[in-house]
Amino acid sequence: MKVTDHITNAKGKTLFSFEIVPPVKGKNIQELYNNIDPLMEFNPPFIDVTTSREETIYIKKEGLLDKKTTRMRPGTVGICASIQHKYNVDTVPHVLCGGFTKEETEYLLVDCHYLGIQNVMALRGDARSEQKYFEPTEGGHPFAIDLVKQVQALNCGKYLHETIESEHCSDFCIGVAGYPEKHLESPSLQSDLKRLKEKVDAGADYVVTQMFFDNKKYFEFVEAAKEIGITVPIIPGIKPIAVKRHMQLLPQVFRIDMPQDLIEAVDACATNKDVRKVGIEWAIQQSKELKAAGVPVLHYYSMGKSDNIKAIAEALF
Repeated sequence: MKVTDHITNAKGKTLFSFEIVPPVKGKNIQELYNNIDPLMEFNPPFIDVTTSREETIYIKKEGLLDKKTTRMRPGTVGICASIQHKYNVDTVPHVLCGGFTKEETEYLLVDCHYLGIQNVMALRGDARSEQKYFEPTEGGHPFAIDLVKQVQALNCGKYLHETIESEHCSDFCIGVAGYPEKHLESPSLQSDLKRLKEKVDAGADYVVTQMFFDNKKYFEFVEAAKEIGITVPIIPGIKPIAVKRHMQLLPQVFRIDMPQDLIEAVDACATNKDVRKVGIEWAIQQSKELKAAGVPVLHYYSMGKSDNIKAIAEALF
């Protein structure tokens, strides 16, 4: 079922969903299941599975370093299919511009269609670790809107090199990212909202926001989006603080502001165990306010750990 249909069928009730990261090559998928299992009691209608682009690694060879390009966390579509089969829940694979050609994207989408995966999250992706700025893969898309257009074209039977009239075209529900505090590369929030409107006009069906820690930012973002004609569901993305380092890392990577109350609460913590408790409590209060406001879904970034997400969900669902 489509994410938007789940929202419609909920009839105003706030749903619970979360996002997982594929295991590193060589790991057992059971580790992933062990983190999903505790969260299934809260009846998530869908689970997002991230995609990682290629990475550069250096391998010692005869006293020299040999530069290689590899994917450390492959298997997104396979994991989505496995989760759908094991848990009878819908999945949302993340589809990236970075690291993929248009042909590779088409093959991935065809695989999703055959596997009964009805939702995709269309994202540009990040720059490679050795790049300062994002550079499109040769033969790939430069922007998320181009990816949205490709998915929408496939829904109409339009493949890259031919149009196929068929009764069995894909009908993907397309999610895109939104940034309550603007994308780190955007010159202004207004400019960023304009880009989001273009993605929606191109066929995006719903929006999931980047993490934020001040609900006011989300509410203002939703209001500003409505003012320029964005009417699709905007799902808030929540990430609980887990370690002290997050207070420097998250603002640096995502260009987000931390509320002063949260900063002081984390500063007062003696250990990361204490920080984890603060992060859980902050996310609970955030979630309660958002749920009271009638958000369609509360979407949690689990980053491979489920104990804190479970503690939050127990207080809300």
